Amino acid sequence: MDALPYRTYAHAVAHGTKTAMAAALRLLSISMALLAAGASARAADLTVQQVSVALAKASATQPVDFSHRDLSYLDLSELDFKRANLSGANLYGTDLSRADLAGAQLAGADLDHTLIIATNFAGADLSGVSLRDAEAFSTLEVSPAEAPNFAGANLTGAHIIARLSRSNMSGANLADVHMGTPRDHTILPLRSSLSGCKLANASLVGAELAGLDLSFADLSGADLSHANLARADLAHADLTGADLTGTDLTDADLAAKLLPAVVNISSMALAASSSELPATTGP
Repeated sequence: MDALPYRTYAHAVAHGTKTAMAAALRLLSISMALLAAGASARAADLTVQQVSVALAKASATQPVDFSHRDLSYLDLSELDFKRANLSGANLYGTDLSRADLAGAQLAGADLDHTLIIATNFAGADLSGVSLRDAEAFSTLEVSPAEAPNFAGANLTGAHIIARLSRSNMSGANLADVHMGTPRDHTILPLRSSLSGCKLANASLVGAELAGLDLSFADLSGADLSHANLARADLAHADLTGADLTGTDLTDADLAAKLLPAVVNISSMALAASSSELPATTGP
């Protein structure tokens, strides 16, 4: 190739590359501006400062009312909500890390894409909430210190897609919760997990937990009657005193040595569990 045509070709390539990069940067800038404008528009109800001031004036006996308010995308981490009323609130994308929401009213709230690292939901009313794609850990590793606390919380009818491993859900009400794959689907949301959770004496009546990872979970005394646990991973789970009346255990990975300690497990449910279970042996 002659020197002049080569230089012309190289210049054209360089010019085209710069033009493409400039166009890409302009497109990125426009996209970021649109996202920022959208987020600003959605979170226009209150600022972080306004929320903080309102909470500072509130008390557990006179909680602040944020019901049906738009608090999306705000950084509300480490705030004490003092049993605030957040029923129906829009908390989409909000950072609730290490916030104290114990006893708060959150029925019907939108908690999708929230950060709930070490968030305290103990005794909170979370019935009917949407908790999809929430992040409970700062890394891919499960840290017990970062697991949120749902002890005694009301999560009836909640829709959850989140990795809540090692969370404390003891005594919580998760009746009719939707966390596994529906009965007419086979693909499990990969981010959902209750492995290692404390679910002692929790109610999971009618819960949708198909295909869910419940390995090493403490389910002692839990009510799992009529729940869907098909294909669920219950390896090494503690089912002592659990109620499995009418529970769907089709192809579930069930710890056979714990079956004698389970109460009200029907022969149909047991027959539906994995056919490769080892024979139960005595102590």
